[in-house]
Amino acid sequence: MSTLKLAIIIGSVREGRFGPVVANWFAQQVDDRFEIDIIDLADTTLPALPAVPPALDPDPVRPAGMRDLTDRLANADAYVIVTPDYNRSYPAALKAAIDWHFTQWDAKAIGFVGYSGGSGGLLAIEHLRQVFNELNAHTVRNYVSFPRYYMLFDENGRLRDPQEPEAAAAALLDQLHWWTSALVAAKTGQVVA
Repeated sequence: MSTLKLAIIIGSVREGRFGPVVANWFAQQVDDRFEIDIIDLADTTLPALPAVPPALDPDPVRPAGMRDLTDRLANADAYVIVTPDYNRSYPAALKAAIDWHFTQWDAKAIGFVGYSGGSGGLLAIEHLRQVFNELNAHTVRNYVSFPRYYMLFDENGRLRDPQEPEAAAAALLDQLHWWTSALVAAKTGQVVA
């Protein structure tokens, strides 16, 4: 099997956000089992959703500024969502990116890296699991969480004590690789029923 394509999606678009630091750290943890594409939602225009629900029109006409995002999501074999908690859930821009797409998530594996004050992004992650379940995506059990992220990273974006987060990232990547390999094989007919 060739190298799997992993899209790391930065879910926050707020000015001054910390997501790019976390995404870049996670990208450094990824080994040669995956080819990485970091998708920053701040680089995409995410307008109001079309009138027809994606279940009824799974491939709507999208604004020109969204074509790159759509293509990159479609090309990925798996995803890791990097998200903070916003009001005990995940960012609106991330929800818009998810809702504009339907078939792109289907039968693909998804992992999570969360960061925030007290919860470390876990409240957002739990809500995202419900959403992706509805879209027939498989969310892996393991995750990486950074509670009080502002105390864990130094001013250069490096972890002060990297051992535990690196172990969590390795476990997440192992599960993501297993599930992604299985799902890609199943979609290409390599699995015997």
